[in-house]
Amino acid sequence: MKTKTTILVVEDNYDMREYIKESLSDSYAVEEAVNGEQGVRIAETIIPDLIISDLMMPKMDGNELTRILKNDERTSHIPIIILTAKSGQENKLEGLQIGADDYLTKPFDIQELRVRVENLINIRRKLQEKFSKGDFLARRTDKKLKSIDEKFLAKVLEVIERHISEEDFSIEECSSEVGLSRTHFHKKLKALVGKSPSQYVRTVRLYRAKQLLEGAVGNISDIAYSVGFSSLSYFSRCFKEEFGHTPTDNQK
Repeated sequence: MKTKTTILVVEDNYDMREYIKESLSDSYAVEEAVNGEQGVRIAETIIPDLIISDLMMPKMDGNELTRILKNDERTSHIPIIILTAKSGQENKLEGLQIGADDYLTKPFDIQELRVRVENLINIRRKLQEKFSKGDFLARRTDKKLKSIDEKFLAKVLEVIERHISEEDFSIEECSSEVGLSRTHFHKKLKALVGKSPSQYVRTVRLYRAKQLLEGAVGNISDIAYSVGFSSLSYFSRCFKEEFGHTPTDNQK
């Protein structure tokens, strides 16, 4: 059964919060927070797929919530939509400069909000495809990587490659070297690449093997062992699942 996309609604006005929740709950799992302070705590705990936050709230406003979450490696990838009663280009630019992904002025059409939510989720899925494929693996050492998410993935790849020949390299060890708890590591990586940590480690091993095969660096058995596969048959099966052809075909 496919898990519903989770949206966190941060809004101090009860009626508005319930209106948004009821309007989205048919398609999404909706969590609630009554102010920015609570919103940050919940976001750090559940790592939602998207956040809809009011701008003006007690204890912590939407801009501060955005600033905190976008600068935290655990939550920097989460798209944030800011809702505000304020109008004017200056206020919109302020929210966007802090890191908000979209901005909607109250009163708004609920269908427009739904479309914006869907668009941001689709953009995130496209980024997952980009980050999980070989083009990002190939440019992981690019010094032009600027976003927190790109730097995070580059760090993950560096850790995996350092241990790539170790078949028993565990996700606990990987998350520890990256600097996150196992739970946050799983949620962050799943959000960025659409794969669990164990699946992503396998993908990195396979892309490294493909590079070695294309460079004719050793025979298939040696290459399989060098990237952490002790079983040649399992390596061949995984390779075909990932690339659509066998390691032998890759050498032709």
